[in-house]
Amino acid sequence: MAQTSIKSNIEIMQNASISVIIPVKNEASKIRACIEGILSQSIAVEEIIVLDSGSTDGTLDILKEYEKVKIIHINPNEFNHGETRNVGVRHAKGAFLLLTVGDARPYDEDWIKKMLEGFSSEDVMAVCGKQVVPHEIDKNPAEWYRPVSKSGIRTLKFTREELAALSPAELKNACGWDDVTALYKATALKEIPFQVTSYSEDAIWAKDALSKGYTIAYNPEAMVYHYHLENKDFTFKRTLTTLYFRYRHFGFIPPKPEMGFIDLLRLIKVVWISGPMTNREKIKWVKYNLDMHNAAKAAYRLFTDALAISEDNLTKVHTEYCGKPPIPVKK
Repeated sequence: MAQTSIKSNIEIMQNASISVIIPVKNEASKIRACIEGILSQSIAVEEIIVLDSGSTDGTLDILKEYEKVKIIHINPNEFNHGETRNVGVRHAKGAFLLLTVGDARPYDEDWIKKMLEGFSSEDVMAVCGKQVVPHEIDKNPAEWYRPVSKSGIRTLKFTREELAALSPAELKNACGWDDVTALYKATALKEIPFQVTSYSEDAIWAKDALSKGYTIAYNPEAMVYHYHLENKDFTFKRTLTTLYFRYRHFGFIPPKPEMGFIDLLRLIKVVWISGPMTNREKIKWVKYNLDMHNAAKAAYRLFTDALAISEDNLTKVHTEYCGKPPIPVKK
């Protein structure tokens, strides 16, 4: 499409109403940056719907300071990554629905504008951005955002036959959706709501959308800062549940995670040249990454051993270890 056509399309959508939907629980240390980052965007939003599932740390008091914020209370025992977001969709007024989370914040003031740029034609029903990790010394330096070059917008649409012909890896990559930074036409989420699921509601939605013939787009320039400091238990459970859902919905089994000598040297180099840290702090981060790698390897081993017995056994093992979604470490 010509640049002038894209520009006129964006100008039309800039006048469209946007509702933001954010599930939260106990995000007092980060929710202000999230809300103020949204309110300082170059394109204004109509409302911010916060789905709170039992915050007790002052999050609600902070949210009440903002006129555009509407709080919907969710029973913590009834929280579900898919259905809870559907509650927000049902309450939203906007023609576009922007989904994020309470511990994320926009990378810049043009986050929403860049999301809108993905709607390059009337056929596009949703646009997904990218998470990045800020250069802060309490964040894992091995994960800091280090851009190499700008990436263009990728638009996807498949016929039923084309979708069925994709390999598990291709299908997984096509559905690499992320509702920490995703903008949808409201009609899309009302026609295809999120499935009731404890994890991967975003990737499952992308598969459902592509199966229905929707056009979806990825714009990696529409970024948010988002980071979880993980411990070994969290990494183990997150890896196991990610493996389980990717296998269940896409038939995808990745290669075993390995860290050879060259990989270790590369990790040490990345950490050592990162920021103003003491040698003790750098050693701590190298050890941290090795611990997380070993936790991921243990989860992979459990996954493959369970699947080798049967798919029913895999489901049983996953339920035993990850009956509830892993809970991030709060800091």
